Amino acid sequence: MSDKPDYPELEDVELVARSKKGDMHAYEELVHRHRDKLYARAFSMMRNDEEASDMAQVAFIKGWQRLEQFHGQASFSTWMTRITINLCLDLIRKKKRQRADSIERIEEDLGGVERQMDFGLEVPNPWAGLERTELRVRIDEALKKLSEAHRTVIILHEFERLEYKEIAKRLGISIGTVMSRLFYARRRLASLLAGLKREREE
Repeated sequence: MSDKPDYPELEDVELVARSKKGDMHAYEELVHRHRDKLYARAFSMMRNDEEASDMAQVAFIKGWQRLEQFHGQASFSTWMTRITINLCLDLIRKKKRQRADSIERIEEDLGGVERQMDFGLEVPNPWAGLERTELRVRIDEALKKLSEAHRTVIILHEFERLEYKEIAKRLGISIGTVMSRLFYARRRLASLLAGLKREREE
């Protein structure tokens, strides 16, 4: 009788403990268990299947290499999601540096939009009045139509629950720019969601 563990029956905590001891089968089970979630998070940021797949794969490699740094303060899934997000942000920053017409340069040409805005203005809540399942479908459709810069701040603030300061640090921009992008992203989403609702009702 084999004493090989039934990996699919083990909790993440046990799989992580075994992985730290060099058990690749345990880590492969973690990859199998969480790969879809990491791909979905990467795709929500990159909007590109190939890049999302690459980011998810690299995240698991990084996870294996840094496993000793995981001490269980958060779940393994949350820890891996953060690694994936950081990898996506690194790639986004690299792509931005390669573009001559970066968002930052446009904002500078306009004189710094964050200095011209009143952040006390009431911003439409793009999530209001929609059922949960319907909301997820419409948000995904609407996110595809946002610029990369606006989509990124929405995901980090609304879905990852990061504060302005943390978003600014991760993206290497000012807090004012974060607020500016979030303001316009919410307003654009509200408009897009309203338009999608009208299209489906017609």
